[in-house]
Amino acid sequence: MKSLLACLALMIAGIATALFIGFHDHTGNKEIVYDDDQEGLQDQIVFKFSHVVAENTPKGLAANKFADLVNEKSGGKIKIEVFPNGSLYSDIEEIEALQNGDVQFIAPSTSKLGMLSPEWGVLDLPYAFTDYDAAKKGLNGSIGTQLFDSLKKNQLKGLAYWTNGFKQITTNQGPVKTPDDLKGQDLRIMQSDVIEDQFKLLGAIPHQESFNSTFQLLENNVVDGEENTISNIYSKKFYNVQDYLTISSHGYLGYAVMTDEHFWKAQTPETKRILTEAMKETTEWNETYAEQMNKEQLEEIKKNSAIHIYELSDKEKKEWMKRLDPVYRQYEPIFGRKLIKELLELRKDS
Repeated sequence: MKSLLACLALMIAGIATALFIGFHDHTGNKEIVYDDDQEGLQDQIVFKFSHVVAENTPKGLAANKFADLVNEKSGGKIKIEVFPNGSLYSDIEEIEALQNGDVQFIAPSTSKLGMLSPEWGVLDLPYAFTDYDAAKKGLNGSIGTQLFDSLKKNQLKGLAYWTNGFKQITTNQGPVKTPDDLKGQDLRIMQSDVIEDQFKLLGAIPHQESFNSTFQLLENNVVDGEENTISNIYSKKFYNVQDYLTISSHGYLGYAVMTDEHFWKAQTPETKRILTEAMKETTEWNETYAEQMNKEQLEEIKKNSAIHIYELSDKEKKEWMKRLDPVYRQYEPIFGRKLIKELLELRKDS
């Protein structure tokens, strides 16, 4: 009888343990993964870096360089596992994944951050930056600081700004030389109301769609065209499904490299030092290499594609700016006069 009672007691204890484990709350901060393939258990910490572009783009290459530098500086004790092409999370999902602790680093386009703080939309204004030097000066100065400060209320930490380049226009509906040439054209754009409003102002029909759906939309003629940097047009082969490319440089495409504030505070001073140094070196490299890469890949498109290319003159760009200036006045109450004024001052200096 005693043995029977003992067996029953063990069974009840086992069931209770299973129930506790099964219903335990897993919604808190995720435990950092350790790579068991190292010589000793928990010798290497693994952090995840998710992004949505190809590896042979300014952001893709910068993410890989950051990973290499962290590995080198930590003596292999910290591993940055990079997931390109939206293989882990889409550009719509990655911010939530960061906040949930499912990934430790992301570098969304600055356009995506308008959903967190409307001020970020200031970087989507037409001709916000007119060259790489202006972008570097603005983002490394007061404008960039104000935008990163706006992330704090969401418990997010801005680490650096990476650049992709300036956006151009591709389409199948004839060459785009003047703003009026876009009238009635369906264009894929990023998730940004500022970008949507500027194309509506020109008479186009913008569609906010994810980056990784763009090729299919173009190939199936769901849209007539899109706007993107040369590096993205080249890496995703948009030139194979588009007939015309206009070098308009009408918008800037950059990325905000971010992490979660809780994650960052949990790291040791040594880990923070390694990550900070690696990020600084990567950013300096990106600022130089992105411009060079866009130039080289434009030459490759010219050599290996039948797409017709037209480059706006400085005089033509001024006409585009004039037509698009009402967007600045429209958004001044949202972004604030101070930010708008700082952008326009940079335009004068460039």
